Amino acid sequence: MSALVIRGVRKRFGGQEVLKGIDIGAESGEFVVLVGPSGCGKSTLLNIVAGLEQPDAGDVEIAGRVVTRVPPKDRDIAMVFQSYALYPTMTVRQNITFGMECRGVPKRQQAEAVARTARLLQIEALLDRKPSQLSGGQRQRVAMGRALVRDPLLFLFDEPLSNLDAKLRVEMRMEIKQLHRRIGATMVYVTHDQIEAMTMATRIAVMHQGEVQQFADPDTVYNRPANLFVARFMGAPPMNTVSARLVGGENPVAVIGAGRPDEIRLPLPAEGGPPPDWRDREVVLGIRPEAIAEAERRFGQDPGSFSTVEAPVEMTEPTGAETIVMMRLGGEPVLGRVAPDVRPPVGGAARFAVDTRRICLFDPATERLIA
Repeated sequence: MSALVIRGVRKRFGGQEVLKGIDIGAESGEFVVLVGPSGCGKSTLLNIVAGLEQPDAGDVEIAGRVVTRVPPKDRDIAMVFQSYALYPTMTVRQNITFGMECRGVPKRQQAEAVARTARLLQIEALLDRKPSQLSGGQRQRVAMGRALVRDPLLFLFDEPLSNLDAKLRVEMRMEIKQLHRRIGATMVYVTHDQIEAMTMATRIAVMHQGEVQQFADPDTVYNRPANLFVARFMGAPPMNTVSARLVGGENPVAVIGAGRPDEIRLPLPAEGGPPPDWRDREVVLGIRPEAIAEAERRFGQDPGSFSTVEAPVEMTEPTGAETIVMMRLGGEPVLGRVAPDVRPPVGGAARFAVDTRRICLFDPATERLIA
């Protein structure tokens, strides 16, 4: 059963349409992440699901019930905000139980819910402290605890980790993911951080300018992006995208920098290649940096799974776990990832292996994926 269905939702603020007909959903127990740059409409969409904003058109359905005009308190949802929204004069225990007090939940049930939630989030020792006595990560756990005691149909997270430092963000990301696995609840999570989206989601909705560009599992979004926006937004560093030309018949070849002395020819896989009508046409070739590595790297036992090319190196960036290399293929700037102990000579040429199975081809006019 679908836990959430968003159907044809539109929203306008003044003369600007911020949501342009959104159609997505979440199955029971799913972790759906809405990701995109600032201003793409993801928080507005979450607020519409929560009932904090009303759509101009479309419907929101939670657990089979249309709730488009239902007040937030009657939607059986729980929301965790970016700002934590804790009451500073109350203890952790009082913050967690405040909503239950308002709903008239008996004291015994409140105590049982607090004990269960505190144990789940490992905040038993913090129950008598005030928010000012807590770290950022502890405050976020309390905010989640206040949501968990409700046992709602749907959890909504609005960029809950954006106020934390990088190390704590990684730790809390893992905690939320483990929490989801333990309780099996349906969660919808908003972030602008595509690493959070990739590591946490069962499905990702990539948004841009009020529209969903792609809604799929993380592997599909990363390896087969629906268009150039998704290709360039997801990934750190993002996918390399360069102009190329397709030549050849049954065994097409992508040529980068055609006609140049340093042109690069990359044979395309026989399966999943471009449609016949794209032969001898210009395309945008996309390839992830990790698919370009030192020549000694082998991307498979089949020699046809990779090509070896020579390219001038413009810059290297050691990161500890790997080295990022900026090079030029057929005059086009691209990034590659090599082993941490590999240091190609800057200003000179080096040989690299290219995993041709990872190549994506896009239509230059529509920017949509073609192969």
